[in-house]
Amino acid sequence: MLYRSSPIRKLATAASAILLFLAADIATADADVSEAHLAKSAPGTILRVWPLEGGAPDNAKAYRILYRSVGLNGEPIAVTGAAIFPDREKPASPRNVIAWAHPTSGVVSRCAPTLMPDIAGTIQGIDDMLDANLVVVATDYVGLGTKDTHPYLVGVSAARAVIDSVRAVRHLKDSGAGTRFAVWGHSQGGHAALFTGEHVREYAPELKLVGVAAAAPATYLAALFEADKNTSSGRSLSAMALHSWSAFFKLPLDGVVAPGAFRAFQTLASDCIESIEDFIKEDDDETRLARHAFLLADPTTLPAWRAIMDRNTPGQSASSAPLFLAQGTADEVVGPHNTRTFMRASCRQGTKVKLHVLEGGTHMFAGRDSAGAAVRWMLDRFDGKPAPSDC
Repeated sequence: MLYRSSPIRKLATAASAILLFLAADIATADADVSEAHLAKSAPGTILRVWPLEGGAPDNAKAYRILYRSVGLNGEPIAVTGAAIFPDREKPASPRNVIAWAHPTSGVVSRCAPTLMPDIAGTIQGIDDMLDANLVVVATDYVGLGTKDTHPYLVGVSAARAVIDSVRAVRHLKDSGAGTRFAVWGHSQGGHAALFTGEHVREYAPELKLVGVAAAAPATYLAALFEADKNTSSGRSLSAMALHSWSAFFKLPLDGVVAPGAFRAFQTLASDCIESIEDFIKEDDDETRLARHAFLLADPTTLPAWRAIMDRNTPGQSASSAPLFLAQGTADEVVGPHNTRTFMRASCRQGTKVKLHVLEGGTHMFAGRDSAGAAVRWMLDRFDGKPAPSDC
């Protein structure tokens, strides 16, 4: 009881109240965009623009944008994101772009990072990016901040959301954004970054991807699910994945989730993991679910569920740009062996891969602890320097 009445708890409660107010106001940002308007708009078209909640970093401009993208089946959809760039006169030549792909924030609409009071503070390395006169664009992904179902760890969907965010920021006249970009992501965002590298050449040939940087990326999904399913963080991420895939791919959960655990499962799967209070609530909800044997069967052994994991494992085609992979040696969510295995597979495909090892590094801080090295690596790619390789 002492912990729950602490100043941190009170601060978190106040922050959550602000967030709930904002989410109630603009969570379904696409609600007033007609299907006809979406259909006639090209991917990357900006549909709406707002000031970014929490404002911009010093000497920068920042907006929340709603832009047009493409769903998994080719349907037009609307996606939200943030655009942040230096508040100074546009340079003579176009600015390069870094697309930030965020780690897991949740799988329901209110968990959109652009609904946070300070999204800029969650973009790892943003100060270095702005100092380098780069444009930063950060997608929420499909269904976070909008009315669509969020396709969690569905690679093609995430890649399109990232790529179309780069297209979109070029439509902001004062951004000065050009066609060259790098993608940088952590965890779920690392997965999105890797898929961006595999799909950009076909999906957006007018853009030039110079590098893919990923910290502790989700790679071999079935192996990750199997390794993590009995851990605290694994139960949370597994619940979110099953909840999302069931809704998105129309797969029934009976036969997978135990009836007696279903309410606790739904509560945990609907949590956001962004603020201090979010983490406290998630921990409480995970503890409740842990009292149950919530899985009736291992989804990795069930054909329909296993097929989703296999289809959305990156590396099925070579990256169109060099890779920077950051991995902590103490990561218990994405095991170091997974990232090293993925690195070796990428090397065999002919991709240049730089591995940045974080000694004693954990999963939660992989993006923060590797951001400086990742940004320097991306700047070198923009400068045309040969990509280093640890293959």
